Amino acid sequence: MSLTWLDLLKAFALGTLAGLTAFIPVSWSGHLLLAQRFLGLDDAAFGGSFMALIELGALLALLSVYFGRLRRLATEMFSDPAARRFVIGVLVAFLPAAIAGALAHDLIGSLLLNVWIVCFALIVGGAVLLWVDQLERAPRHHDATGFSLPMYFVIGLAQCLALIPGVSRSGASIVAAMLLGADRRAAAEFSFWLAMPTMAGALAYDLYQSPARISSEEAVIIAIGFAAAFVAAWCVVRTFLDYVSRHGLRLFAWWRVLVGSLGLIALALRY
Repeated sequence: MSLTWLDLLKAFALGTLAGLTAFIPVSWSGHLLLAQRFLGLDDAAFGGSFMALIELGALLALLSVYFGRLRRLATEMFSDPAARRFVIGVLVAFLPAAIAGALAHDLIGSLLLNVWIVCFALIVGGAVLLWVDQLERAPRHHDATGFSLPMYFVIGLAQCLALIPGVSRSGASIVAAMLLGADRRAAAEFSFWLAMPTMAGALAYDLYQSPARISSEEAVIIAIGFAAAFVAAWCVVRTFLDYVSRHGLRLFAWWRVLVGSLGLIALALRY
């Protein structure tokens, strides 16, 4: 493989796209599938290892922002019942998606990685976000660490819907948390906490499935995508909670509808 400027630009674009969409309710997997299909970003060099490692870049950005809280939680969970209960809650929420992902992996790969499904899921998900955002609610939960264990479990069940590309992992968990009484900020913040084990588990599996050998050219592409994903995701994590608290979810909802609609139009014109 001989590197070109176009390859480097593609790596930067995919990494930036992954970082920008990994933690907001627009579906990072759906956006990457559409980018690969319509923008010509589907080269073999941007396959399993590349996609897994740019996801690692996004995950490390989240962990870097939450490092202080993670360290404090790790030390307090042995002496503080509230901290221990929250750690158990995150694991309870993570479990349904872990089991469903392991059982449905082959089905996802053979049936659900379809751009038509992605586009419809983006539009439907956008409509759901708009509906939930406009509901007249009286939130009872203002702290992501204070949900009940059954609430954590139901959020985890909702996250299983994100196995369908285009649904959005964060979107499913945010909607579920809000319907169960969380305010926007608490719902969005718990989606960050839940992303940590969920993305780490998916990443470990993807790396296990990917080829172990990486050429020097591929390493350059991966490094660019990794760095772009890290920077973009870091910016999103630093700003997303404040934005959602002040402005709600409408921007993300309409973005989903726009991207899904344009995707359907492009598919109709091609076929």
